[in-house]
Amino acid sequence: MAVENINRYLDHAVLKPEMTRVEAIDAIRLGLEYDVCTVCVRPCDIELAAAMCRGTSTDVSCVLAFPHGCTSSAVKSDEARRYMAAGAREIDMVVNFGFVRSGMWDAVVADIAAVTDVATPAGVVIKVILETSYLTLDQIRHATECAIEADANFVKTSTGFGGGGATVEAVQAMLDVAQGRIQVKPSGGIRDRARAEMFIAMGATRIGNGYNSTPAICADVSETGEVASSEY
Repeated sequence: MAVENINRYLDHAVLKPEMTRVEAIDAIRLGLEYDVCTVCVRPCDIELAAAMCRGTSTDVSCVLAFPHGCTSSAVKSDEARRYMAAGAREIDMVVNFGFVRSGMWDAVVADIAAVTDVATPAGVVIKVILETSYLTLDQIRHATECAIEADANFVKTSTGFGGGGATVEAVQAMLDVAQGRIQVKPSGGIRDRARAEMFIAMGATRIGNGYNSTPAICADVSETGEVASSEY
């Protein structure tokens, strides 16, 4: 399956904690060169990214409670307000996956709703990171239902900083529950076009990838199906 405009599926992640300001600027600029859907940045870079993305078709997304997800729900709500005020149009929040592993489903819904209750009225998209590498398939399914109940827009597999990235099994479990009620974003370990297109063919509507992988994912595909080499 060859996906046209695959760049518009990408949340181009600029999240390495050690990045300098110059490195962050260069990484955001790379995303703009490829006209990605969003640049997904650290909270400290939201205002920078908003200024750089102004007047383009690329939006600013950011992470919240990243990467561990175990701050209080009240703090997550406050973070959401602050990040929206700084210019974030989409927020990728890490759910308390310890609660998920504990089967504390009411607490999981409340944790997500603390953010959606603030963001949804403002039209800000909320993606719920489940960190699926720590979960069973049954826990992934239950957590997806919780995200639906809390009115989130997406469920997302991974932070990229946990025990693993997106797998076919985890994404399929999300899609089986979603049934059009929520969108699915695989992330983590997606570094080439073939893997991105595989998840899109399954039904994913957004892809999370590290900024260094954007050129390879967006590279032209030859008639043989091989990805052409990037100029970067």
